[in-house]
Amino acid sequence: MNPTIYDVSRLSGVSTATVSRAFSDPDKVRESTRRKVFEAAEVLHYYPNAIARAMARQRTDKIAFLICKKDATILDEFYASICESIMKESNRSDYQLVISTASDWNQTPNTAQSRQIEGVILGGSASADLVTEFQSRNTAVVMVNNRLPGVDVPYVLSDEYGGVRLVVEHLASRGHKNIAMLAGRFSPYIVGERYNAFLSVTKEFGLKVSAQNVKMCDADVESAAQAAEELLRQKNRPTAVFGANDVIAAGVMKAARRLKLRVPEDVAVVGFDDSAVCTMLEPELTSVHINCQRMGELGMEHLRALLAGETCPSVTVVPVELKVRGST
Repeated sequence: MNPTIYDVSRLSGVSTATVSRAFSDPDKVRESTRRKVFEAAEVLHYYPNAIARAMARQRTDKIAFLICKKDATILDEFYASICESIMKESNRSDYQLVISTASDWNQTPNTAQSRQIEGVILGGSASADLVTEFQSRNTAVVMVNNRLPGVDVPYVLSDEYGGVRLVVEHLASRGHKNIAMLAGRFSPYIVGERYNAFLSVTKEFGLKVSAQNVKMCDADVESAAQAAEELLRQKNRPTAVFGANDVIAAGVMKAARRLKLRVPEDVAVVGFDDSAVCTMLEPELTSVHINCQRMGELGMEHLRALLAGETCPSVTVVPVELKVRGST
C-alpha cells in the first residue's frame, strides 16, 4: 500500500496542512519543520504527486511542441516524425508535453496552459513575434527546421546545402548537364536554402543554369505540374529536374506523363524530404532523406539543457542522405 500524506503527518509529528505546505510552498515552513517532513517522506518512500512536486520547485514541468506551418495539422507527415521522437524523449523524463499547431495556439494566447509552459520547441516557419512572445514570459525556446536572422535561440536544422549537393552530384554522375529546379512557395527559409545551394553547387560542378531553368510555383501537385510543363516544353528542354520537395517533384512527373516523356529516360526527377509519396509514384522517386527522428531528439536535448541552465550549440546541423530510386 502506498504511503499517504497522513502517514507523513504522523511520522513527522506535524499536521497534514504543514506537510502539504512543505512541498507546495517550502519557503513558508521553518527549516527544522521542513527537515522533519522530508525525512519522514524519505523513510516512508512518499512522493508527492506531480503537481505538488512542481509547486515545490516552482516549476510546472510542462513543455510544448508547436507546428508552425500554414494549414498544418498535427498529422503533417514531416512534423509528425519529429513530434514522435519528442514524445519519446519527453516520456523518458518528467516533462508533460503539449502538442499543437501555432495557429491553434495563437487563438488562445492567454490561457492558463500557455502561461504554464516552461519551454517550447517550434517546428517550421515560426515568426519572430511568436519567439519574442515566449521569451517575454521567460519560456525557453528551441527552433527546428527553421532559422530566423537576428533571433538568438538554439536551432536544429537539416543539412540543406549538403542535400542539394548530393542531388547535383548524383545527376552529374548520370551525365546530366542541363538541370532545372522547380522551387515552391512554402517555408521561406527552406526554399531559400535549397535554391541558393542549387545555384552554388551547379556552378561548382561547371553546370550553367539559365533563368528559364528555375521556376517558382505553389507547393501543390497541380501548380507544380503546370510550371513543370513550361520547363519541359522548352526547345532546350532540361534532362533533369530537381523539385524543392517531394510534392513538387510529383508534379514534375505528372507533367512528364502529360507530355509523353519517359522518366527517367527522357527526364530524370529528384525530390527532397523522402516522404511517403516517393514510393507511391511509378517509377519511385529519388529523394533526399531527412532524419526527422534525430531532429526531434536534438530539439528535446537542447530544450532540456536550456531548462537546466546549461549551454547548448546555437546551430546543430543533422546530416542527410540521398535515397536513389527509379526516377533517376
